[in-house]
Amino acid sequence: MSVRRLAPDHVQPTSFAFNAANENWADQQIAKYPEGRQASAVIPLLWKAQEQHDGWLPRAAIEAVARKLGMAPMRVLEVATFYTMFALQPVGEHFIQLCGTTPCALRGAEALKKVCEDVIGPQSTVTADGKLSWLEVECLGACCNAPMAQINFDYYEDLTPDNFRKLLGDLREGRPTKPGPQVDRSCSEPLGGGDTLKDPALFDGSVIGAGDWQKRITRQREDAIKIASEKAAAEAMAKAEAEAAATMAKTGPTDVKTAPAPEAAAPARPKPSEPNQPASAAQDTPSATSKAIKDNPAEGTAEKAPAAKAAPVAEPAPAVAESKPQLLTAARGGKGDDLELIWGVGPRLGKMLNEMGVWHFDQVAAWTPAELAWVDARLTGFKGRAVRDDWISQAKKLATGWRPESKLGDKPAN
Repeated sequence: MSVRRLAPDHVQPTSFAFNAANENWADQQIAKYPEGRQASAVIPLLWKAQEQHDGWLPRAAIEAVARKLGMAPMRVLEVATFYTMFALQPVGEHFIQLCGTTPCALRGAEALKKVCEDVIGPQSTVTADGKLSWLEVECLGACCNAPMAQINFDYYEDLTPDNFRKLLGDLREGRPTKPGPQVDRSCSEPLGGGDTLKDPALFDGSVIGAGDWQKRITRQREDAIKIASEKAAAEAMAKAEAEAAATMAKTGPTDVKTAPAPEAAAPARPKPSEPNQPASAAQDTPSATSKAIKDNPAEGTAEKAPAAKAAPVAEPAPAVAESKPQLLTAARGGKGDDLELIWGVGPRLGKMLNEMGVWHFDQVAAWTPAELAWVDARLTGFKGRAVRDDWISQAKKLATGWRPESKLGDKPAN
């Protein structure tokens, strides 16, 4: 089981394509994932391809899924060969997966293997009529009903050589079968039925007060609704107070000066840096309170002055000179490079760079620090990303034709 290979070439179909219904189903699965993450749908698409192709995956189906998801065929092959839920060889109409791990082995799985070999043949053999094939697999999670086997999508449990041989005959002849335990037991109860929790009083309501329990539950629900309503009202009031405080914090210097207690006023929120400011400019913007005190040094108490000296404001980082890099009106040859291979660049940043006029790795690789600063200042919402993730060094590698293993890029070492 550790070595899983594709079926021989003489049984491989020349082509594979989803039928119309499965094509529509596959598109719906892909739509669940964000742009650029379609590879996440590889397992459901492989499963649907196997279902369409008589229960096994040919090479053509693996390649068709790779094309649909924009993945390298090898990546899809890695998934198909790793998970044993994908059958890489032709299987019968009834595919028996016989559990051979410890609990089932202790309960007689070896004898069931002998039955499979007698009735069907060696593992991965399909009977001449195409009805049966079998494979030994790892634990299927029904240990308390061991030994067991999964046949297509159903579990058949509590098997013996006799009832298993009869089961295979019924499947082959098209006679109805009963999934689940093949002996007199319900689900996973002990043989002969359960021997605990037999007191009827446990189930007629008398233990919790017959006749009153419904009222008690109704009262509990009403109390829960009341508590939830009070909590919602409190949260709404807290939100309103927070919004009022935020509004006051955003008022200009004049409002701060006319307030009865200017020293208690909340500082105004710094304005975002303008494109021609350094990355630290947003943190260097003075608050409304500090500006008011600077304009009116007489205002404020004497006790406040020492506090201001005790917490001096750090000097702002020197601004990096900016220089506009060489930009393009469109990608060369009508097709740009996949900028998302640069670590830290996603679909949104890639679109922003394209709109700015950046389409190719060699453009980024040629930037100077001043040109990098010019671009970084215009990455609204992502300021500092280009410098932090060292886009220039990444682009120099990518411009040589090197590609990372992951479509997300190769994270730079700190």
